[in-house]
Amino acid sequence: MKDIIHIKSITEANNMFGMPPPKHPLVSVMWAKDFPHFHEFEGVRINTNLFAVSLKDGISGSMGYGRNSYDFTEGMMVFSKPNQVMTFEEKNVEEDAKGWILVFHPDLIRKSELTKTIDNYSFFDYEVHEALHLSDEEKATLTDLVLKIEMEINQNIDKHSQKLIISNIELILDYCNRYYDRQFYVRTNLHQDHVTEFEKLLKDYFTSEKPSELGLPTVRYCGEKLHMSPNYLGDLLKKETGKSAKEHINTFIVNRAKNKLLGSTDAVSEIAYSLGFEYPQHFSKLFKSKTGMSPLKYRELN
Repeated sequence: MKDIIHIKSITEANNMFGMPPPKHPLVSVMWAKDFPHFHEFEGVRINTNLFAVSLKDGISGSMGYGRNSYDFTEGMMVFSKPNQVMTFEEKNVEEDAKGWILVFHPDLIRKSELTKTIDNYSFFDYEVHEALHLSDEEKATLTDLVLKIEMEINQNIDKHSQKLIISNIELILDYCNRYYDRQFYVRTNLHQDHVTEFEKLLKDYFTSEKPSELGLPTVRYCGEKLHMSPNYLGDLLKKETGKSAKEHINTFIVNRAKNKLLGSTDAVSEIAYSLGFEYPQHFSKLFKSKTGMSPLKYRELN
């Protein structure tokens, strides 16, 4: 496998895609129709120090980061943040491609409110197969905002430029949040199947030896078993049930503990260990937070 290419600046990103030097040191808009052929990057792993928001429209081939890969489809968006590794395979760009890549350095937003909230845009941690699929109208809305950013980059930079650029980036991210909500909604039947699979996964986990071997199941563990990123699983469950993945796991544990407390004479510490807790006091604290009483008190009252 080829070495990893490290991209640390907007200038290096533009160079990689065969673009002219950027007009702004911290942000750039690149249009797919201007890209050279991608055969040079086939199999190359790229690690950047940048945020990237990409609309894949008119680009064929596949892309991946982490362990996942998929073919491009029309109107698909992918998001990446600093220190994520991406790969490119067999890409081809159509002459009338309408896709674009918006890249910005963390320093662009360092002094803005966005630097405090950008972690709330959980889709930056989604896997590639959890991409956002857009309608033509949605593509047009986002592309219009990108054009506004490009206009600000191309004109003389003044005291308003950075604020306007950041405001439009934030608008793009907020629209993507809305569009993901729409995507979760229209795929509700599929997602209900995922909720069922998640609940079955927990049941199978706690009826096996895994609690003793691995401890408590994590959201990451569950996501990997269901072929989802932890963030996507959490957001999916939140949209479908109103509860986070962690809340689901904790509720399942407490309900299982209730059965053990009432269906056996095992000591509370034994029950805690059997559920995967390293320390019984952590189990008691969780149980009390969910039921309002200690495990012993619950056993006595029932």
